[in-house]
Amino acid sequence: MQSGSRVIPMARMIELGRGESLALLASVPMGRIGFTQRALPVIRPVSHLVDGDAVVIRTHGGSALLSTTGVDPVVVYEADQIDPQTRTGWSVMVTGPATRITAPAEVARYRQLLVPWIDIDMDQIVRVCADLVTGYRLTGTRA
Repeated sequence: MQSGSRVIPMARMIELGRGESLALLASVPMGRIGFTQRALPVIRPVSHLVDGDAVVIRTHGGSALLSTTGVDPVVVYEADQIDPQTRTGWSVMVTGPATRITAPAEVARYRQLLVPWIDIDMDQIVRVCADLVTGYRLTGTRA
């Protein structure tokens, strides 16, 4: 090892339960949604909220997510908080069907609760049902 080199600690990955995973996901305002477009994977950063067993996002009418083929396409939603120095933190993924919400009362409620982070008219609300929830915590170990 060269003089002045530092030892980078290794992290240990611990699987989390559904409840803790959804609570961690609810603790951050943004994540990434993954879906297919023309048979290719697409990932987009979006803001979200967790409502029960679902992740809710806002998008615009011309979004690639809404133009995917099939009714209620299966998507993955992921968010994390990982410290690159200590290599500790967590990562959570929710997989399930994405459904456009159209009931006026629900749309109004989510538009009030979920503020868009970009300056496009984000008038569409999408709910991702948490059929599969996978979460991991990265904890420090001895170097």
